[in-house]
Amino acid sequence: QVQLVESGGGLVQAGGSLRLSCAASGRTFSQSVMGWFRQAPGKEREFVATIGASGGSAYYVNYADSVKGRMTIFRDNAKNTVYLQMNSLKPEDTAVYYCAAGKPGTSFSVRPGAYDYWGQGTQVTVSS
Repeated sequence: QVQLVESGGGLVQAGGSLRLSCAASGRTFSQSVMGWFRQAPGKEREFVATIGASGGSAYYVNYADSVKGRMTIFRDNAKNTVYLQMNSLKPEDTAVYYCAAGKPGTSFSVRPGAYDYWGQGTQVTVSS
């Protein structure tokens, strides 16, 4: 079983920055595809970014079009942590942000259903 704990959310003005962290338990972190998703009130959970596991697909990354150029996903396998650096934030980025992990061998995906483990979420609010 993998446990994920997000942190780093908060209130920021438009144009500001935040860095989200997701600390994972377990010994398979480096073998796991990791993703960030978000869910705004009244909306479905949506893909934000994903990063590959170590190995042949090391550090493959993919982003939703809405965040490309503004957000960066990266990981530190020594710390079992994945990050989401968010810059130039907009009010429409306001949502609960969730970290997700796939079991070893899981392929990259933008679908929430492809991920096996989820954190509890951290609120990001961007004021105009």
